[in-house]
Amino acid sequence: MRPSTPRYLDIHMDITDKQIIFLRKSCHHIKPIISVGNAGLSENVMSEIELALSHHELVKMKLNGDSNERKTMSEKIVAETGAVLVQSIGHTASFYREADKPKIKLPKI
Repeated sequence: MRPSTPRYLDIHMDITDKQIIFLRKSCHHIKPIISVGNAGLSENVMSEIELALSHHELVKMKLNGDSNERKTMSEKIVAETGAVLVQSIGHTASFYREADKPKIKLPKI
């Protein structure tokens, strides 16, 4: 079991614990590039998330709201984009989805 990774969100991609640790280390230095405000996950925000995941693969976001709202937003992002929640700390969440031409080389098993 991965430490502090919600299992309910790990449904779309098969990623090992070693790869999750690698992605957590990789996302530590990046800044949030998407901020989800009071309006929530509108179509425009979801299209920006899709674009960011396609371009960057590893995306850090700021999610507004209480913990239940943030959990719901994370679940929706995972369900609609096919991404994996790498890490969620407070209002910041990081997601990973492999691109057609991968830029991030994940460690093998």
